[in-house]
Amino acid sequence: MKYTKHLFLFLTLFIVGCGQGEQQASNQPIETTERKPVGMVVTANPLATEAGLETLRAGGSAMDAAVTVLSTLSLVEPQSSGLGGGGFMVHYDADTKKIDYYNGRERAPMGATKELFFDENGEKLPFRQAKNSGLSIGAPGAVAVLNMAYQDHGKLPWKQLFDPTLEYAVNGFAVSPRMHNSIVSYEENFYKDPADGPTDLYEYLHLDDGSPLPIGHILVNEEYAETLRIVANNPNDFYRGDIAEKIAAAAQEMPNGGTLSTQDIADYYPVKRDAYCSKYRNTTLCGSALPSSWVSVSMVMSLLNEAPQFSAEGADDPENWTLLAEALRITYADNNQFIADDEFVEVPIQGLMSDAYIKDRAKLISREGANNNIEAGDPWAYQQQQASLLYGKDATLDDVGTTHFVIVDADGNAVSMTATVEGYFGSLRMAGGMILNNQLTDFSFDYVDADGNPIANAVAPGKRPRSSMSPTIVLDENDDFLMAVGSPGGRNIISYVAKTVVGIMSWGLSPQEAIDLPNMVARTEQVRIERNRAKPEIIQALRDFGYDVFESEGEISGLSAVLKLDDGTLQGGADPRREGTVGILFDDEVK
Repeated sequence: MKYTKHLFLFLTLFIVGCGQGEQQASNQPIETTERKPVGMVVTANPLATEAGLETLRAGGSAMDAAVTVLSTLSLVEPQSSGLGGGGFMVHYDADTKKIDYYNGRERAPMGATKELFFDENGEKLPFRQAKNSGLSIGAPGAVAVLNMAYQDHGKLPWKQLFDPTLEYAVNGFAVSPRMHNSIVSYEENFYKDPADGPTDLYEYLHLDDGSPLPIGHILVNEEYAETLRIVANNPNDFYRGDIAEKIAAAAQEMPNGGTLSTQDIADYYPVKRDAYCSKYRNTTLCGSALPSSWVSVSMVMSLLNEAPQFSAEGADDPENWTLLAEALRITYADNNQFIADDEFVEVPIQGLMSDAYIKDRAKLISREGANNNIEAGDPWAYQQQQASLLYGKDATLDDVGTTHFVIVDADGNAVSMTATVEGYFGSLRMAGGMILNNQLTDFSFDYVDADGNPIANAVAPGKRPRSSMSPTIVLDENDDFLMAVGSPGGRNIISYVAKTVVGIMSWGLSPQEAIDLPNMVARTEQVRIERNRAKPEIIQALRDFGYDVFESEGEISGLSAVLKLDDGTLQGGADPRREGTVGILFDDEVK
């Protein structure tokens, strides 16, 4: 594999060439009386934001721009997402007011067994060894799911959607601060010796002297450009022929090779389903169905409907944060136990979303103090058809990578998509100029718990691992688009998204203000909150409430949101914890 690396250039933090429609995440929304904002793109990378805007300016739909954005992120944000991975999308159609869910989650190869991540001695592999190997690679779903959704909602010719990305791949793009820092922070994991594993990713991300690509270095990826040309000509060719052969060969390469085959890749299929929807106050929240964990975002918000109500002080009242923390803790207890691929295991989704079950679980929330006995509930008892399957205590490990973007086009259609290669730089293996995912480590390494009960999210051939990705679209009381939001962040996504929805919908904040709020993760008795963003009185109130509080130095969320105001104006927010930008499409830019 050969890549051309141009001479190192110092550029001003990526802003050069990023276009007039873009603002940085920390800026206030652009106000203008001369030009009307009619569309918006929010991504975690300014080049991807500008590429999406370019497609919208050409008359493309939100779905068209989504193809452009994800193919660009695959190039400029390889540590987080790409065409060698997968994702979930929810799409709002302004004409029909219908929300569709598209599942592009990777599938385990048919050679995967329940002992996938065990060694020859029957011992579980260390997580990093499992992640950074061919064992962890699932059949990629990104191209297939983009194509499926495009067939329903695309406007421009498919081939045209890759033009902005091809320009970056062929002419080069400036390595961003976050990409550079990701290389540096993950340095000890890259394979530098072929005896340890494939070295092509190390060679791609380092200069000839072995130093990490510096900020501003112009990086060209000719092999990815060729992959884009093939996909642009026919997306189905991603799953057969040269690209599939390269992916399978990279996955099977020893040492620590897996079983992913060209047949597994050819057999991959995305899934279209109705989105899950539930009520929060006077709005309707909709998101991705299983094996996504969006039902858990729904559960947090539904619990808050039934719990003691927030005070008018909003984010400034510490007690409001304790109410949110309790709703999160109850939700995570159920998520750990029940959420999995419902094509393979029975999931009590009706029970989890039933009003009666929510009311029952909300009784655990009190203003008096933290509940010290929160365990998974019994949603089976609230199913129309009784089942009562006893699933074991989950043993899925956690890793963080992933990206999220939201797009609203000039016609009012909207996309909220979370995409991932799973952990940083996925499996550390490449094919076709792409990072290959390590999605199979999202399965539980154990297949039964200590009591011998089967774990719902255990590995099985062809199964899709549980995901915490939770792309969300909110509708107003007339079922018109109101907001799109989502985030990367592994198991913490549920917390990040719920906080932002609460901040906007209940505490009266703008998208940017809600995103800027401290991230609080409440998965157990310990509550983690960002030290530098949370007011000291809030942190102390959490301790006084009975929590073991861990003050984190920061969370790696990558929230993005677009809100439609009462006058129809769009207002966006992007996460300053990454390199997010809000791009605005003005009325005079639309063809």
